[in-house]
Amino acid sequence: MDLLRRPRRNRRNEPLRSLVRETSLSPAHLVMPCFVREGTNLSEPIASMPGCHRHSVDRLVEMAREWSSLGIPALALFPATPLAAKTADARAALDHDGLVPRAVRTLKDALPHLLVITDIALDPFTDHGHDGLMAADGRIENDSSVEILAAMALVHARAGADLVAPSDMMDGRVGAIREILDGAGFQDTGILAYTAKYASAFYGPFRDALDSAPKAGDKKTYQMDPANRREALLEADLDEAEGADILMVKPGLPYLDILRELRDRTALPLASYHVSGEFAMLKAASERGWIDYDRCLLESLLAFRRAGADFILTYGAADAARLLG
Repeated sequence: MDLLRRPRRNRRNEPLRSLVRETSLSPAHLVMPCFVREGTNLSEPIASMPGCHRHSVDRLVEMAREWSSLGIPALALFPATPLAAKTADARAALDHDGLVPRAVRTLKDALPHLLVITDIALDPFTDHGHDGLMAADGRIENDSSVEILAAMALVHARAGADLVAPSDMMDGRVGAIREILDGAGFQDTGILAYTAKYASAFYGPFRDALDSAPKAGDKKTYQMDPANRREALLEADLDEAEGADILMVKPGLPYLDILRELRDRTALPLASYHVSGEFAMLKAASERGWIDYDRCLLESLLAFRRAGADFILTYGAADAARLLG
């Protein structure tokens, strides 16, 4: 057999494979999503997300030190708001001494170099569990929700957040946030827009962690239909025009085609979210001995990078950082 081209020549040993490897993955490409709760000296395990906890602010700082020492440059904060603080108007979202602003201030005081990203959505603060304000007929109102979301972003910017990340999928919220931040002198606070956030079944463990599942109905009137591709391109064009600094695709692995299309379309940095359901599936299959968690985690994260993600939010960030050394 006389073959001119033998691709296996470049695979024959690790030094050669490393020289021709097309995609890299390092701790610098990872963001740790984390859950913060009220209290002191508390780390409450989340049953549906093995290895993840709801941390009180003091314990979160301890964990952030550990994650930073592994080379992880950023974390994303999600609040486990007490039930008594959840209201129809989500007023706790605008509390300058609320859980998230206190956590941001404490983290930035303790670890000034750590990048802190905050979630801009109302579902942790509404008694109905939706990402926006609800009208009397059950509709999720767009414009009134955008008003409170923009005010919420300003609260987080004043606390010291480096990036605010609107995950609500209301129309026009990126532009409203950019306007209010710039008007208050926070031109340097970035916007990480959840650009293509799909109405996915993969969010279950996250909603369990925050007790934020909708009490009635679903989120299909504002989150995207999983069947749609072109709609993601429209959302990306709008977010970019409104002043987003970074675009995100969520969930991750089922939507790598969307990530690839956006990578080919925009010069903005791209993020992707390896969501709770994806993470939980790896953990559950590993616990049953069906897969190798470590190898499958790294392979999954490498797929995000290969598809075009500049960085990845993943609950396996610390595990991956340790494996990557």
